[in-house]
Amino acid sequence: MKELTEKIIGAAIEVHKTIGPGLLESAYEECLAQEMKMRSLSFQRQFPLPVAYKGAMLDCGYRLDFVVEKAVVLELKTIDAFAPIHEAQLLTYLKLGAWTVGLLINFNIPVLKNGIKRVVLNYNETSAFSAPPR
Repeated sequence: MKELTEKIIGAAIEVHKTIGPGLLESAYEECLAQEMKMRSLSFQRQFPLPVAYKGAMLDCGYRLDFVVEKAVVLELKTIDAFAPIHEAQLLTYLKLGAWTVGLLINFNIPVLKNGIKRVVLNYNETSAFSAPPR
C-alpha cells in the first residue's frame, strides 16, 4: 500500500509543480486523472458511495473524487488549511466503503507535501459497516 500511495503522491506533486496553486478543485481533478493515466494507475473518478442505513443502501449523492487501484480513496481540496471535519469526512468514506487507506490532498498550498494527509482506518472498525459493491 505504501508504494501505491507514493505513486499517487508523486502524481499529485507533478500536477502541483506544473500548474501551481490557486485553481478550482475540478482543474486539479482533471490534471490528476491525466497524470495517473500517464503513470498507468487504474482509478475511478466521482465514485458513487451509497450510505448503508439499517440494512438499506441509500443513494445520498455522495461521490468520491477518486478510488485508485480499488484500494486508496483520494479526497481533493482547494482550501486554506485542513480542518478536523476533512479528516472525519474521509474516515467516514473509508468506513462506508470498507477501504483502509485514504489521502487528503490540498492543492491550494505553496508546497504540496505540506498539503497531504494520509488517513488509515483501523481494520477492525470496518466490520460494523456493510460495504457497497465496487
